[in-house]
Amino acid sequence: MSFDLGVWYPQKRISSREATELYVRLCDGDSGDAMPHPAIDAFYAELTTKHPEIDTVPEEKIDDHDYCPWSCKLDYSPSYVIMSCVWSKATYVHRLVKGLARKHGLAVYDPQSEEVIYPDGSAGAKGGASRFSLWILGVFALLSAGIFAYAGRASSSGTTAIFYAFAGLCVLMGVACLRQGWKR
Repeated sequence: MSFDLGVWYPQKRISSREATELYVRLCDGDSGDAMPHPAIDAFYAELTTKHPEIDTVPEEKIDDHDYCPWSCKLDYSPSYVIMSCVWSKATYVHRLVKGLARKHGLAVYDPQSEEVIYPDGSAGAKGGASRFSLWILGVFALLSAGIFAYAGRASSSGTTAIFYAFAGLCVLMGVACLRQGWKR
């Protein structure tokens, strides 16, 4: 069992779901969405200075995972690096890669947690609500606004303002949801 990570230069912020899709394409050798960047070369050089590629390890150090934590050859291109390490070194390698990636301005993708971490330490969004769910929520909020407005008209004068306030909030929420759903 191995622990895997991928790094690339983040030309734009993408969600963790989009990062998962990109990572799968990179694993298949399709680097179309990951553009070459000098930071990748600098990251790879520093990483392999600390821990050389597995195919360059002397025979007597092949089982020394402190020397070389990799479980297979790194998948390196000018656009990305994908690393697999032995499970016993997962925590160490994760910290090392995150630190080097931050230093070189690269995004780190962890396929185990399906999360992308950007150089500023922030994570990619988990995907958000679907267009359909936003439309349903928006329509429900507008219907609720109508019910509150009707209740305000039918209520005694002391509680009318409260019902109209809730109706107004529901209208705002409904419009916001419908607008966001329209953008998707």
